[in-house]
Amino acid sequence: MAKLDGFIADFASFVWGLPLLILLTGGGLYLLIYSKFLPYRYLRHSIEVLRGKYDNPDDPGEINHFKALSTALASTIGMGNIAGVAVAIAIGGPGAMFWLWVSAVIGMATKFFTNTLAV
Repeated sequence: MAKLDGFIADFASFVWGLPLLILLTGGGLYLLIYSKFLPYRYLRHSIEVLRGKYDNPDDPGEINHFKALSTALASTIGMGNIAGVAVAIAIGGPGAMFWLWVSAVIGMATKFFTNTLAV
């Protein structure tokens, strides 16, 4: 049992290192390039949808676009994301903000397609 525990610990420490970083970054870049920067090309349209430009009060349903987005964001953004930024700045210094922005730009494509598949 001790061998199995050691194997699992070694495997987990390996996977949570460089391979996971390459997988997440590579996947985000692949989706961003494959979609021809779709999350950024239609950013203006998405803001117009949120502001209610395409809302029709006669449409069936009770939830407008803003309420749907707020619900989706509430399930995604939690205390870990808020505290994670503070911890990254405290440990890594102000330079951590640059890498947070880089990961946000790449991660937006991953999140966009994850939510698209979920809907």
